[in-house]
Amino acid sequence: MAAITAALVGELRAKTDAPMMECKKALTEAGGDMDKAEEILRVKLGGKASKAASRVTAEGVVAAYIAGGVGALVEVNCETDFVTKNDDFLALASACAKLVAENNPADVAALSALPLGDSTVEATRAALIGRIGENMSIRRFVRFDTAGKLVSYLHGTRIGVIVEFDGADEQVGKDVAMHIAAMKPVSLSSDQVPADLIEKERSVATLKAAESGKPADIAAKMIEGSVQKFLKEVSLLNQTFVKNDKQTVEQMLKTTNTSVKSFTMFVVGEGIEKKQDDFAAEVAATVAAAKQA
Repeated sequence: MAAITAALVGELRAKTDAPMMECKKALTEAGGDMDKAEEILRVKLGGKASKAASRVTAEGVVAAYIAGGVGALVEVNCETDFVTKNDDFLALASACAKLVAENNPADVAALSALPLGDSTVEATRAALIGRIGENMSIRRFVRFDTAGKLVSYLHGTRIGVIVEFDGADEQVGKDVAMHIAAMKPVSLSSDQVPADLIEKERSVATLKAAESGKPADIAAKMIEGSVQKFLKEVSLLNQTFVKNDKQTVEQMLKTTNTSVKSFTMFVVGEGIEKKQDDFAAEVAATVAAAKQA
């Protein structure tokens, strides 16, 4: 069993917002397994343990580019929020989005090798690092090429969405893109929700049902009900439309004769762990160094 260190407890607290002692108990029960400890906390604390799930730590920007039926979404990362305001850094991200749309590179390495101005994307990135003094990287991109329509929405520079749709009213597409940025669905429809997410939700529901002490047949219904509720909450078409809570997104689309074919959303730093600085340790080290001097 992994040692339950203060750092491990702190990491779980940062991910779940649960009390420190609850985090320690969950990690102990889970034998140090972080994912299992998260599930234990969700069973014990409900929504409180997942409210920090959307929190991101890495810095950077998302840029979008659309021309006709071709478009791209790109995430470019950096070390601090300060750099995300830099005009040259923003220009690099925007240029990358346009290059992806126009050149269809196979991956980040191929994008980095593309010409940019009098140089290449990689040389421009390296020069910018040298000038600003902070590391930065092109993390990911997605490209659309469709006979339908494309629309993008950027919430500041930290959340970016591109929606592929068919319909006469472009505003409907924009409304859907804004809805996605706000509600963060993981799939278009419930049957497209990734199997691992469904299994994780079923596992949590099973543990909750077991703790309820209900008869097996009722517990089974509780589990299935929880899973179906989860599928509706995370699939775009089943979500309640943010601009009208009296209808789902699917119902809104039907009334406007619009269909959404696909979408992609990038949230800056999603899934990236950022180094947590120990301020107290830094102060102590500075004081110690001053005394030695």
